[in-house]
Amino acid sequence: MTALSAGANHPPACADAVIPPSPLRWLADDQAIEVIDQPRLPHAVAWCRLSSRDACAEAIRSMQIRGAPLIGAVAAWGLVFALQQDAGDAYLDASLTLLAATRPTAVNLAWALARLERRLRPLPVADRAAVAAAEARALCQEDVDQNRRIGQHGLQLMQGIHARVQRPVRVLTHCNAGWLATVGWGTALAPVYLAHAAGVPVEVLVDETRPRNQGALTAWELGQAGIPHHYLADNAGGHLMQHGLVDIVLVGADRVSRQGDVCNKIGTYLKALAAQDNQVPFYAAVPSPTMDWAITDALHEIPIEERSAEEVRWVAGRLSSGALAQVQVSPDGSPCRNPAFDVTPARLITGLITEHGVFATTADGMRALQQVCQPLSR
Repeated sequence: MTALSAGANHPPACADAVIPPSPLRWLADDQAIEVIDQPRLPHAVAWCRLSSRDACAEAIRSMQIRGAPLIGAVAAWGLVFALQQDAGDAYLDASLTLLAATRPTAVNLAWALARLERRLRPLPVADRAAVAAAEARALCQEDVDQNRRIGQHGLQLMQGIHARVQRPVRVLTHCNAGWLATVGWGTALAPVYLAHAAGVPVEVLVDETRPRNQGALTAWELGQAGIPHHYLADNAGGHLMQHGLVDIVLVGADRVSRQGDVCNKIGTYLKALAAQDNQVPFYAAVPSPTMDWAITDALHEIPIEERSAEEVRWVAGRLSSGALAQVQVSPDGSPCRNPAFDVTPARLITGLITEHGVFATTADGMRALQQVCQPLSR
């Protein structure tokens, strides 16, 4: 995949300085998409062109792009490129299988592919590629709209906290759930961006989120937006909560069960335990495609991706010379484990911030959320 400089052929995302940009743009002829090469962040910004099913699959698998909503969007475009090559049933089936296997945990991937498959199956083969492209574009725009509404509902929480504490609202995050993880706005960071734009002072405490250090992406985003923040070691959050230095924890999600259990980046569960012990509200920002209403036992039914041990053994960064390098941090011969996600039980979660509003993770709250989500699911 070839690195590209920023070009003109992408949806206007930054005409208003308040609106965060997008990590994905598509060409006018639907023959390719361009994505930010995320492993090169925060030290370099480069765009890569993806114009085939296999290139999209590899970008997802290798975490060149990451974040549940963005994974779903890129998978949808991967299916578009597959059908531009061969729109017959056999190749459609093979492409769905290949793309679905790239990352097992984030449900947005399966949701996006299922949405396109339902739309395409009844169509004549000759019509499938064009309809798939239109559906992929619609899916991307819906993600932007859903995340903006999440931000608006989360803004109300931030305004309430600020009215109470009368100082900057201190937000603890884990992983990256900003615009880099979505088609636009982000999930957990959308309320932060809107609060900043509305004049609500915020200070974000950013977990580094080992082993892939996605917190560095959050810190980079916040720095680009001029939002005050501090970058933290993962284990600092509990200490800060004990000393009253955290007002709210905001995280994203990769899959949420019908009971409100949240599967998110590894380490989220520990933050939720610390938040409960210190009476700090803990919210997950969740667009409706991240809900999995078929899951009842999250601990045993959600597949937890076990990624390469090399991600734990090595850390990437910039040397004092300015050169980028990978450095081994584990002893030679020590085996490593690398579960990429954990599950936070609903009892530890104050609420889910969705595009439909904020819902408690109680039986009544989840029933109310299901009623507004399922009639709108596609």
